[in-house]
Amino acid sequence: MTGSEYTKSIVLNEENFTREVLETTTPVMVDFWAAWCGPCRMLAPIVEAIAADFAERAKVGKVNIDDAPSLASKYGIHAVPTLLFFQNGVVVDQIVGVLPQEEIADKLNVLLEPSASQTAA
Repeated sequence: MTGSEYTKSIVLNEENFTREVLETTTPVMVDFWAAWCGPCRMLAPIVEAIAADFAERAKVGKVNIDDAPSLASKYGIHAVPTLLFFQNGVVVDQIVGVLPQEEIADKLNVLLEPSASQTAA
C-alpha cells in the first residue's frame, strides 16, 4: 500500500474552497504549499498526521499554490508553507514555515474549545 491511500487531507482548489472551507462551521486548517518547496515536503507528513488525528473534529485541506494561484493571492500567501486556520469561514490564525506537530495541533485545539466558536463569530 502507498501512503496516498492513507491521505486524510482534502485537496482544495477554486472549485471546492468555498464549500469545504468558507461555508462550514467545522474548524479548518489549510496548508498552502508548492511541489518545489523543500520545507513544504518536510511539513507534508505532519499535516497528514494532524488530518488523521483531527479527522472527526476538524478539516485539514491543502492548496497547491501553483494549481490555485488565485486562492494564494486572495489570502496574501507570500511564503510557503503557510497554514491558515479558519473558524466559521474567517481566518483566525496562521503559521508561516515549519513547526512541530504539537504546536500546530495546539492551534486547532484552541478552535475546538467551546468558547472559540463564540469569540470567532
